Amino acid sequence: MENNKYYFICRNCGNKIEGFGQWFYDGQKCPACGGKWVDAKYTNDYLKLPDLINNRAGHPDSLFHYFDYLPLHDRNNIVTEGEGVIPVDRWKFLEEFALKYYGLDLTVLAYRNDKNPGTGTFKDVAAAVVASVLKENGIKEYCVASTGNIASAFAHYLALAGISLSVFIPDDALKANEAGVGCYGQRVFRVRGDYSLAKKLCAEFSKKHNINMSGGNIDPARVEAKKTQVFEWLRQLGYIPDVYIQALAGGTGPIAIHKGLEDIRHLKLFKKEPRYMLIQASGCNPMTMAWEQAKLEGFTEGWKNRFPILNHPETCIPTLANGNPQTYPILAQLVQSTGGEFLTFDENLHVSVARLISFESSVLIGPAAAIAVGGFFEALKTGAVRNGERVMINIGEGIQRAPELFEKMIFTTERVSSVDECLPSNRNNYREQLYHPFLP
Repeated sequence: MENNKYYFICRNCGNKIEGFGQWFYDGQKCPACGGKWVDAKYTNDYLKLPDLINNRAGHPDSLFHYFDYLPLHDRNNIVTEGEGVIPVDRWKFLEEFALKYYGLDLTVLAYRNDKNPGTGTFKDVAAAVVASVLKENGIKEYCVASTGNIASAFAHYLALAGISLSVFIPDDALKANEAGVGCYGQRVFRVRGDYSLAKKLCAEFSKKHNINMSGGNIDPARVEAKKTQVFEWLRQLGYIPDVYIQALAGGTGPIAIHKGLEDIRHLKLFKKEPRYMLIQASGCNPMTMAWEQAKLEGFTEGWKNRFPILNHPETCIPTLANGNPQTYPILAQLVQSTGGEFLTFDENLHVSVARLISFESSVLIGPAAAIAVGGFFEALKTGAVRNGERVMINIGEGIQRAPELFEKMIFTTERVSSVDECLPSNRNNYREQLYHPFLP
């Protein structure tokens, strides 16, 4: 296929690669140096983007509204269910909390990835583009290692494309995520070990059977898909937030945001990149540990390449259980250069977060999303956010991925045996109880 739309540039050596056709032919690595991190460049140089974000090119019905800036040639290969065009909510109850207890006048925004129609997670946009790219390139079988949510999304969208998928999940992965793969007829390998072992076995499986494997957090299809959130913020809000908060396992989100902003910097559509606040659960927080140690040592030479590896992390948030954070050097650079932070949130409070959010907003969030919102409270407590900032919290998933959390959220039930024990209630009486764990 003649490619005059986009090409890849190797981050390591600068070699030009003629798109996904050559990328897959060369085993998903640079033929010149073997590097696996490439940037997609578009010959149109984003000149149509202002029309797209101002709806002059029609109202979007999916992330493929930005087709001109996705690594795909033929619209007939698009695999979509309308993902990526999701609302940005304003959560004034968190603004009021910040003002009352910390004296901070903030704008707090929630990017509602739970509204994605595929599997209700942040991974749907990535899966839609991956499925479309694989379909266009005639790939019939694929494999991926996952802590859960990317596996479910890939299984769903690749099934729509008629592509077979083998998924390697760690032993502590949620049963709901396992079901979310197997129900589509996709193969699940539940590894007797942690996520690191799942990635190792997936790579060995890929090599042994000559099956293409997901490139992980720097996979160009995933990065290009997730960069479209930048375009959506500009379309819906007209600006880029000052602070971006996300729960962290691998970190494709911030990598993609940075890439998207760098791509369009010449258009002068935004003033500055957000400060990245990346949140890890207390049961698995190697990046936060590395960051805190680097700060303590004054960011001495080589600090970005020093991080602990946690074997078999014990955490109640399996979707965030990445004990070997190979993307830390990339993310650490982004966090430091933007004045951001890596923060740890006490995962034992994630149920309390989910209860509060459902009470105040009627939104049912999943466990990783609860860690992200918990990160907002942690950022307030540590002074990481500043007065007047516009804060975007990535609500990465809905409750459907974790029915166990839904059951734990029960808190108003009273067991009774007669009507005399049943008294009228006022839901507002619960408010103080729900906010109590987060008070300074």
